[in-house]
Amino acid sequence: VQIAPRDENGFRALSDLQDEGLVLVASAMAQSTAHLLNFFRALRAELGFYIACLNLAEVLNHRNVPQCFPVPIYKRERHLVFDSLFDTCLALTSPDTVISNTLKTDNKNTFIITGANQGGKSTFLRSIGLAQIMMQTGMFVSAECFSSDICRQIFTHYKCEEDSHMVSGKLDEELRRMRDIVSELKPDDLVLFNESFAATNSREGAGIIRGIVTALAECHVKLFFVTHTSEFACAFYQEYHQDTVYLCAERRDDGERTFRMTEGTPLDTSYGEDLYREVFTPPAQPAERS
Repeated sequence: VQIAPRDENGFRALSDLQDEGLVLVASAMAQSTAHLLNFFRALRAELGFYIACLNLAEVLNHRNVPQCFPVPIYKRERHLVFDSLFDTCLALTSPDTVISNTLKTDNKNTFIITGANQGGKSTFLRSIGLAQIMMQTGMFVSAECFSSDICRQIFTHYKCEEDSHMVSGKLDEELRRMRDIVSELKPDDLVLFNESFAATNSREGAGIIRGIVTALAECHVKLFFVTHTSEFACAFYQEYHQDTVYLCAERRDDGERTFRMTEGTPLDTSYGEDLYREVFTPPAQPAERS
């Protein structure tokens, strides 16, 4: 295209066309650069996740903790099978030997866990939650084998400390948190309860727990409930709920805890006397030599 030397309008129009072209090219370059940067940021995060998994596996190998690739079940039917399941966090932090647990269930929606104080119930509950999260993020699981149905969301309801601001009581705070969880719950979610609703007397606590457990089970929400409220556990067991599994923290006759969960009838005691004797009984004095 030739423009006459004195054609100012022509030069101005050509300049405008060049500017518009440069704007389009610059915009395309900026978008391409942004897409590439976002891709590499996402890649960095994903690679960081997999590198962290490799580091975790290496540490667990040094501690002789088994690992397996879990088998997820994409069905609404309940399924939970594992062999030698470890609490990954405890395996990383404890210098002592960590005890594993084994369980095989099908079509079971509710798990009630009772038994002795300091018997490993909370550790077992944590191992279940960690294994479910690790499986659903594509990780290995700290077990010989692990298979479970897929959960949409995972919620936890653990007991908390007293409200230091004195805004509400402990039971009030627990019920408010439960209300917040219920507002988000949908079928096929998982809820882990650890000694919830123990801030009132056993009769009222049993009534609250029974109402919540029954409602969640009817809504097809999978749940694990660790409780010392034996009034609830024993009464619920007597009603015979076919989709419920009852686990007990094993305790030997001499009071020793094995930290294993076994299927069985709910216990009506948490063996608090064992802890009482351990704390208040003075240690035996060595015999004096004559």
